[in-house]
Amino acid sequence: MPVAHTEERLLSLLATLEECRDFLTDKASPETARLLSLAILELKMELHQVTDAELKALCDLMTSQAQTPQEVRLASGRPLPPYLKLVK
Repeated sequence: MPVAHTEERLLSLLATLEECRDFLTDKASPETARLLSLAILELKMELHQVTDAELKALCDLMTSQAQTPQEVRLASGRPLPPYLKLVK
């Protein structure tokens, strides 16, 4: 399957999953909605080619009050990619 078509299908699936999550949050089961949110996050990471290490570095940046954004680096020592910069 061509990459563009695959990405298009994944984006469509993502929109459907987000609608399901919203319904579950509002009407049925918040716990199930949280699980679906994890699936949505995983899919978005795959679509945008975000690695687990990049996500962890971003989370560390968001939870750390002591470090400035310039100090946060991936475990490999590289700075965060520009698309993961924290905007305050």
